[in-house]
Amino acid sequence: MNEEGVQVLLDQDTLEARVEAGEVPDWVAAHYESFTDGLLGTRNDSPFPCYFGVESVRKGWPLYTAVESMTDPDALFALGETILEYLEVYEDHSEQASLVTFFKPPERELSEREYHEALWHILQVLHAHDPEPWPEDIPTDPDTSTWEFCFGGEPMFPTCRAPFYDTRKSRYCPIGLEITFQPRALFDGITADTKAGQRAREVIQGRLEDYDGVCPHADIGDWGVEGDREWVQYMLSSDERQAPDTCPMRVTRDHPKGPVVIGD
Repeated sequence: MNEEGVQVLLDQDTLEARVEAGEVPDWVAAHYESFTDGLLGTRNDSPFPCYFGVESVRKGWPLYTAVESMTDPDALFALGETILEYLEVYEDHSEQASLVTFFKPPERELSEREYHEALWHILQVLHAHDPEPWPEDIPTDPDTSTWEFCFGGEPMFPTCRAPFYDTRKSRYCPIGLEITFQPRALFDGITADTKAGQRAREVIQGRLEDYDGVCPHADIGDWGVEGDREWVQYMLSSDERQAPDTCPMRVTRDHPKGPVVIGD
């Protein structure tokens, strides 16, 4: 951790120091500034909706990495290695150590549809080259309430920010794609089947409506709740006509996996 370079695992203090010293590419610095400004600032006189995320950034708990392409195989393979390193250290690093991943912005402006395609391409490539088998207790069918993305044997919740969110500013990143990977273990004790989880959801949804100025997205739900689906929450739609109707990811328990990518 904290090695030299871009596609490495960094703690918040190290990344912040490198940003201030001009030791990272401009796009990495812009991503970091956008991320911290979004979580620590206010909009419509309301703080960022997820107070767990706000507290985490204030205390310097997250880990970070940057990826030089959303499509280049070597860049995505390197991301997989970084996620594996993260999974080895996150529990000892801090109480809420999510992995914040900044992607180099594309050379041209992308549509919402293209960002959805980019996300699912990234997750599919990670899955195809996952060194660990898909966990036995997680279904392979995304159209179930207990499905979620898994890598390195760990179920995790990847949430995105992207440039196409004109109104849902809680999901807006003007720089490019950003994915925050959160292992399911980080949600222990605050899921929908607990009183703490129910209270947290009420507070977050109330702050979300104030922050965004619009009603919470209809697809927002909870893992394991009948009728709710995880995959649609990873990158919430702004224009549902540009979002996929079904999960584009194909999951297999076969191990090792073949090089299956979207479009094959």
